[in-house]
Amino acid sequence: MALLNQQEQAQVTEAIANVERITDAELVTVLAPQADDYTYIPLLWASVLALLLPGAVNYFGQWADIHQLILSQWGGFIALAILFRIPQIQTRLIPRAVRHWRASNLARRQFLEQNLHHTKGETGMLIFVSEAERYVEILVDRGISAKIPDVFWETIVNRFTARVAKNETAQGFIECIASCGEELQRQIPASGEKNELPNHLIILD
Repeated sequence: MALLNQQEQAQVTEAIANVERITDAELVTVLAPQADDYTYIPLLWASVLALLLPGAVNYFGQWADIHQLILSQWGGFIALAILFRIPQIQTRLIPRAVRHWRASNLARRQFLEQNLHHTKGETGMLIFVSEAERYVEILVDRGISAKIPDVFWETIVNRFTARVAKNETAQGFIECIASCGEELQRQIPASGEKNELPNHLIILD
């Protein structure tokens, strides 16, 4: 993962300010290193494998008595639980649907926590990224969705996701914000000066 440095964060802030000068939308950007620690996933896999493998091997080989079998299961669970905590291995154990589900839940929590549903004119927009999951989502309030269909954002999200996969998150943010700004200016042009929400990139712990 490559969380943004200070210069890159400043570039994102400037990009947001540029869009908010020409549109009534209120943009908030959030970057999460990871949507969840997925502690239960390695433990689940370790439990299942430690329970089944020694028993299956012993069923065909009859190599152990009940005490040896139990000890092998306990030892196997401990070893596998430690092994599966290695990030490169853990990532492969987590189904994509689970990773995206957790990231999507976090995006929706951030939409509420950042008060994007309380803006004047209901024109809040969240651009959310979870780097570990390579997940990007754009969420908008009713004032925007009434004029711009949700399917419009799909191409922008796909381009941004490709940037995240290449560890080019900063450039992805800047391009995404600019692309969103072009359509927002056409559909929701600025009607006056306002700045209800922070323009800087929010990085979650």
